[in-house]
Amino acid sequence: MFTSETKIRVRYAETDRMGYVYYGNYATYFEVARVESLRIMGITYKEMEDEGIILPVMDYHIKFIKPAFYDDLLTIKTVIKNMPGARITFEYETFNEKNVLVNEASTTLVFINKDTLKPCRAPDYFREHMSGYFL
Repeated sequence: MFTSETKIRVRYAETDRMGYVYYGNYATYFEVARVESLRIMGITYKEMEDEGIILPVMDYHIKFIKPAFYDDLLTIKTVIKNMPGARITFEYETFNEKNVLVNEASTTLVFINKDTLKPCRAPDYFREHMSGYFL
């Protein structure tokens, strides 16, 4: 199992009239956390795309528990529980500075061959980078 944490400061433009983080912005926060998680493992989206693999989101779920507000420093805990095959699932927990759980979410992405636009298995180098986390 792989776990990482990413910090994101809420900007004013990301809030609604109530002062809450607008719900649609969490998808972007999770993308940042997902990209940084892979970077920690030594994998970049750019490298995958250059090698002909794209990773579109197939599924996205979120459960809101508490609001987050302007200038909150959020910590997004990202977990990959299973070694990827043709799909990879990221689970997220977002906490505010008081360590209060703001939301829980998950995204499932599919490995797609950029030329054929068909699903494929995660590249060998991707699986090698992740293998140390799944014994």
